[in-house]
Amino acid sequence: MSNKNLEHERSYEYASYILEAMETNKPFKFGGNVMNKGIISNLPDNACVEVSCAADATGIAPCYVGELPMQLAALNMTNINVHLLTIEAALTLKKEAIYHAALLDPHTSAELTIDEIKALCDDLIEEHGDWLPEYR
Repeated sequence: MSNKNLEHERSYEYASYILEAMETNKPFKFGGNVMNKGIISNLPDNACVEVSCAADATGIAPCYVGELPMQLAALNMTNINVHLLTIEAALTLKKEAIYHAALLDPHTSAELTIDEIKALCDDLIEEHGDWLPEYR
C-alpha cells in the first residue's frame, strides 16, 4: 500500500540509527545496555550494564570500561543484587527469592518494614497472579 501523503520525521530513538549503521557500515555511537561479560571488571559478568557502544556492519560492540572506583561499584551492586535476585525468582519460581529482592531494594527497605515488604509482595502476586507463573 502506498500513501504519498504519509509523513515521517526521524526521532532520536537509537533503533533506526543502529540498523542504518549495520546496513551501511556508517558507525553510530550510543549508550547501550549489554551483558557485562568483563566490560566493567569489578561488576558481575551476568549483570546488565550501560556503556558506550559502537554499531557498524560487524554488529554492536560495547566499549571496555575496566574497574570502577570502589564506591561506584558498591553503589551499582545495591541495584544489581536486586536484579539478580529477581531473575533467580523468575527462574526458580521461589517466592522467597521475590522477598529477598524486594527486601534488598534500597528504596523499598528505606520506606517499609520487613513484614510490610513481604505483605506488599504477597498483595502484588495475588493482584497480578493471572500474569505470573505459580510461585512456591
